[in-house]
Amino acid sequence: MKDNAGCHSIKVMARVLNVSRSGYHAWKNRSGTSPRRAREACTDTLVAEAYNKHRGCYGAPRLVHALAKDGVHLNRKTVARSLSRNGLRAKAAKKFKVTTQSGHGRPVAENLLQRNFTVRRPNRTYVGDITYVWTEEGWMYLAVFIDLFSRTVVGWALSDRMTADLVCDAFAAAMKRRGNPKGVIVHTDRGIQYCSREFQDLLTRHRCRRSMSRKGDCWDNAVAESFFHSLKVESIHGVRFETWAQLKELVFEYIEVFYNRQRLHSSLGYLSPADFEAKKIA
Repeated sequence: MKDNAGCHSIKVMARVLNVSRSGYHAWKNRSGTSPRRAREACTDTLVAEAYNKHRGCYGAPRLVHALAKDGVHLNRKTVARSLSRNGLRAKAAKKFKVTTQSGHGRPVAENLLQRNFTVRRPNRTYVGDITYVWTEEGWMYLAVFIDLFSRTVVGWALSDRMTADLVCDAFAAAMKRRGNPKGVIVHTDRGIQYCSREFQDLLTRHRCRRSMSRKGDCWDNAVAESFFHSLKVESIHGVRFETWAQLKELVFEYIEVFYNRQRLHSSLGYLSPADFEAKKIA
């Protein structure tokens, strides 16, 4: 019946041979791959490749957009079912400790940002924060500054000490990268590093306006907190760093190669920061 399916109908052959059509189809499905199974296998391969390409950090919504950029158009439910068949799921979040040292008694700035994280032009508002990572050579501290316009990490620095020099180096890198813009609102928490004379003088020289979160309110700096969440969940958790150099290499690759240029952001219409800036500024 299978060999003659192109010449005669299954219905006619089943009647002539005195077999049931349902029995024939059941045998066919057992003896070979059905069209549906073949389609699912192809989908599973494409979804698994996209999942691995993006470090296992994308769930179904982001994978839909990532696949579409590569010319593969699947809906969310199809991708979700494929992830389930593959036994894949986006990396889970973990809670992080607060690193802010705000009990220093130094002057703090007014909260100019007021949780307004939507900025229409580049180099209008930067947010900064610090986190830390353990290595076999000791703790390393990472300071970053992010342009709220495109969520680009415009400046970052690593050090084995959480000092004013750390945040100054990160901010200087941001200024150099962006061509020394003036009038930028620079929002941070109330940590002693940001209230230091060195950092405040640096902001003054660049004619920037300082802004600080309310005491103990991490939501006032949610974008920077979100970046560190992504960094740790997508790249750091589960990795054993034997040296500071190994960590620095990973941070460079995550920020400069993946996060700024490839990672899709839902707040940017599922574009990467680089693609968003290219689209909006062109």
